[in-house]
Amino acid sequence: MARKKTITRDQILDAAYEVVAKEGFSKFTARNIAATMKCSTQPIYLEFKNMEDLKHSLLTEIFDNLSAKILPKERTGAPLVDLGLNYIEFANQQKQLYKTLFLEEDEDGRSIPQFSYDLLIDLLQEDPDYQEKKSDLKVIAAAYWTVVSGLANLVSSEVIQTNEKQLTAVLKETLANLSSKGSLSQVFAKL
Repeated sequence: MARKKTITRDQILDAAYEVVAKEGFSKFTARNIAATMKCSTQPIYLEFKNMEDLKHSLLTEIFDNLSAKILPKERTGAPLVDLGLNYIEFANQQKQLYKTLFLEEDEDGRSIPQFSYDLLIDLLQEDPDYQEKKSDLKVIAAAYWTVVSGLANLVSSEVIQTNEKQLTAVLKETLANLSSKGSLSQVFAKL
């Protein structure tokens, strides 16, 4: 009679997430994940073909969580501002995971910074304030995302201390400047 599985796929993914969130992909090994679960590596290899399969599954889960729960969370009623605030909050609350996902090279072939940028483009296309500026959306997105990413890096590395009210004001002002003629968007159009 075969033994019943006692460690599930979700438990392995949770442990893998914990390893990556604390130490990055440099410590993403079967042994480290198994140690987190206090078991052997056997359940990992019974559930996943190899470590690349586990990494791919983990990144898919992270992408899904970011796109469904973290980045679109409503805070101010302005989706573009909310996206910026949520990105900055994620960077600040999950420092190592942010660094791993957004600043380190991704060997899996998927780019989380590109994913976030694409989400921003989608929001801009849906926003009635930007319907007349369809030809400038990529320039506006690049300029806005430069500000958001810069703030996320500064806040998460504790170079600056700020609060949500201050960040909201900066993001709203940035968007206002980018949507007006003769603004920062002209600077970014040269890139």
